Amino acid sequence: MDETLNRGILSTATRCCALLLLTLLAGCAARTITLDGSYPSPLVTKVPLTVGVYYPEELRAFSYTEIDDNSGKDQYIIESGAAQMELFDTLLPAMFERVVPLSDATTTETVDAVFIPTIEEFQLGLPDKTKLKVYEVWLKYNMRLTQPDGTYIADWVMTAYGKSPTEGFQSVDAGVQNAATVAMRDLAASFTLGFNEIPDIQEWLQQSSTGSSQ
Repeated sequence: MDETLNRGILSTATRCCALLLLTLLAGCAARTITLDGSYPSPLVTKVPLTVGVYYPEELRAFSYTEIDDNSGKDQYIIESGAAQMELFDTLLPAMFERVVPLSDATTTETVDAVFIPTIEEFQLGLPDKTKLKVYEVWLKYNMRLTQPDGTYIADWVMTAYGKSPTEGFQSVDAGVQNAATVAMRDLAASFTLGFNEIPDIQEWLQQSSTGSSQ
């Protein structure tokens, strides 16, 4: 009888320890925030050219990890690859006559150029760390435009910033989501308005226009 009771107590204690361990592990696990967002299509005059777009794997699968200052462990993992592709998938068809998705940076497809965006930096500002009443997101991109064979056309850097007040977004997830959406919309506006102002782009557009008129 005593042996049976002891086994029962031991079994209960084992289950309790396992449950406590799972609870502790869950508490230590980093929270994943997968960014999404909608981006308005810009109202611009389309360039009458066909552009291929290639998304490198580092952009498609991009994630940023925020480290907890106290524990030194992963606190938040921000996955943004899908949101970034959605942004460019909205922008480019509004800017060019035709857009062709590509599986490689060089192609034999009939395109006038290949656009290759890469993200170089993602920074996150959380209210409990910055002591400001806003969630903040900074982005830094490198944009490349090449000939179909990979020959250089243009290469330029773009940055963007977005913030969300804490009073409007009570959860970290919602605050980060909104700040990131604001940052990407800021990038979209800068990209659309500044594209034709880049000297190498101007030269390429002039050459393309001259070549198509001959």
